[in-house]
Amino acid sequence: MSFFSEFKEFALKGNVVDLAVGVIIGGAFGKIVDSMVRDIIMPIIGAVIGKIDFSNLFIVMGPVPEGTPHTLDALQKAAVPVLAYGNFITIAINFLILALVIFVMIKQINRLRRAEAAPAPEPAATPEDIVLLREIRDSLRRQ
Repeated sequence: MSFFSEFKEFALKGNVVDLAVGVIIGGAFGKIVDSMVRDIIMPIIGAVIGKIDFSNLFIVMGPVPEGTPHTLDALQKAAVPVLAYGNFITIAINFLILALVIFVMIKQINRLRRAEAAPAPEPAATPEDIVLLREIRDSLRRQ
């Protein structure tokens, strides 16, 4: 079997296609969560804490050239080393929310799989008096 035919067989298997769809949807979902954290959650947290913009929390680690504004974007453009811990906080919250959502989704999927896999309960054994009554009924019908 040639390399290309093996690759074609591998690439066209259902699991690979499912994985590709999962990666694409995961990338789009990651962008949604990123926007939710950056545009909704972090401004609310900043307002509660006291109008703090997490994206501009940083520590300057080197000399700042004269005339450079003291903003994260301007310092990074001027190649000044900065410790941008505000971005880290935002990304960490982003990760925690994404992990929580994935955990809840997997938990629900596992719950549904267990419900599907649960065997149907065995019917309860018919009580002996009912069996006897049925036998009597059947014998009367035959007469």
